[in-house]
Amino acid sequence: MSSISPASGGNKKEERIVLRKSILALLALALVLSLGGAAFAAKDTLVVADQYDATTLDPIRHNDYPSSRACHQIYDTLIFLNDDGSFRPGLAEKWEFVSGTAYKMYLRKGVKFHNGEELKAVDVKFSLERATTELGAQIKTYSQDLKEVEIVDDYTVILHLKKENFPFFASLSHSWGSIVNKKEVEAQGENYGTPAGTAVGTGPFKFGKWDKGDKYTFERYDDYWDGKAQYKTLVVRSIPEPTARTVGLETGEVDIAYPTTTTELKRVEENPDLVLQRKPLASTTYMGFNTTKKPFDDPRVRQAFNAAIDTVGIQKAVFRGVGKTPRTLIPSNIKYSINDEIPEHKRDLEAAKKLFAEAGVKTDGWKVQIWTNERKERVDMATIIQAQLQELGITAEIKVLEWGAYLDGLKKKEHDMFLLGWGLSVPDPDYAVAGLLETGAGTNYTFFSDAKLDELLAKGRAMSDGPERAQVYKDMQLFINEQCPMLFLHNDESLVGVQKKLKGFSSSPFDVHTFYTASFEE
Repeated sequence: MSSISPASGGNKKEERIVLRKSILALLALALVLSLGGAAFAAKDTLVVADQYDATTLDPIRHNDYPSSRACHQIYDTLIFLNDDGSFRPGLAEKWEFVSGTAYKMYLRKGVKFHNGEELKAVDVKFSLERATTELGAQIKTYSQDLKEVEIVDDYTVILHLKKENFPFFASLSHSWGSIVNKKEVEAQGENYGTPAGTAVGTGPFKFGKWDKGDKYTFERYDDYWDGKAQYKTLVVRSIPEPTARTVGLETGEVDIAYPTTTTELKRVEENPDLVLQRKPLASTTYMGFNTTKKPFDDPRVRQAFNAAIDTVGIQKAVFRGVGKTPRTLIPSNIKYSINDEIPEHKRDLEAAKKLFAEAGVKTDGWKVQIWTNERKERVDMATIIQAQLQELGITAEIKVLEWGAYLDGLKKKEHDMFLLGWGLSVPDPDYAVAGLLETGAGTNYTFFSDAKLDELLAKGRAMSDGPERAQVYKDMQLFINEQCPMLFLHNDESLVGVQKKLKGFSSSPFDVHTFYTASFEE
């Protein structure tokens, strides 16, 4: 792995380091002080520090973790996902599989929305069918095979699918399956789920206030059907700076903070007042190519980048023992992954030069852009990639964007290459691939489109578990590696810092956390 030589300068270098640390400390202190004295009301207020703010509180208009985590506090789904990947009843107290394309769901009676209205079948029909419209473009991967929701009576519905879709039932636990109040959504129109409007569900917290880019405040819903929270207010702050999140934990101003970065890991682990909850995630960080742009539309060019970049070395340098370098798109902790059967990636500059030449690409003087959001580890990875590409004469400009602007730019196809992560909040291999690479998927920012892959995806989701389905996903992974629409950089871990005095909170291995079960130790 290539690296950038450290700057020389003796005492001046040390002074710069001290100055930088001082600035970071002051920044962290300023951010923590901005929490507004939450610690003085600790027993009535749970303060959470997330890296990014939500983009929307409308459950069908997003497919990102910060928004999913926010919606998870307000809404309920028909079924709930357990940490081991199994399911338990949610708003549906029981269900029947009428056929491979029909699921009969029996709703709980007496469940109230935050506006006081009772949950009825009409709300379920409205919520799920709304997800199949253009409004639900971001979650099309999950909703695309839903044909209609038939109302049997006020507390019974039948979900009819266009065709058999084995992972569809599991996807009902995803944020897209959140049940909204029909009357409220129709009344608010475009304001629904925005700071100018509100969001109404049946979940443990009610919408309070949303200061976009800073924090959202939710209030306890005392009539929650599954038992009310033991504190009154949930405040989730957006704090991008890792040091500030850690300082917030250390001072007691923050009760839960995530993610804990590798640079802050030891600091949290060694603090006797804090606990680090560490769990493997079904999550992949990758560098994608905009395959609608030349020469990135040529698989030889994408393979050349793959050969030129030391993905294993980058993962080790940036994450320092956290997670591992993936070899396939389906993480090794998801069924049908062939990750451990694939040889470890080796950097090969000569192979890269040969592939670029075959594709007719002259690398000397070529200028490209690598986009990333402001997450430190991604900026660090981009910096190493930049240095390694320079060895081939490729000048890579790193463009760092705020989270919302970053996603908007990707949708507009303005990028060359980009760093992003994809995690599974539904533990099925279909969702490891479809959301990223299926033609027309709302989160397919490579804009990769291939009939063979689409056919394999359709075939895999129509099958029940068994050897034949396993073979489909094996073929799929090998084909993706051959086409190389992205480079696999990192399989992540969930690293959540928690106050030791906080009980009843367990971070989710699917990265969508439940907060209402938490309580403060006296």
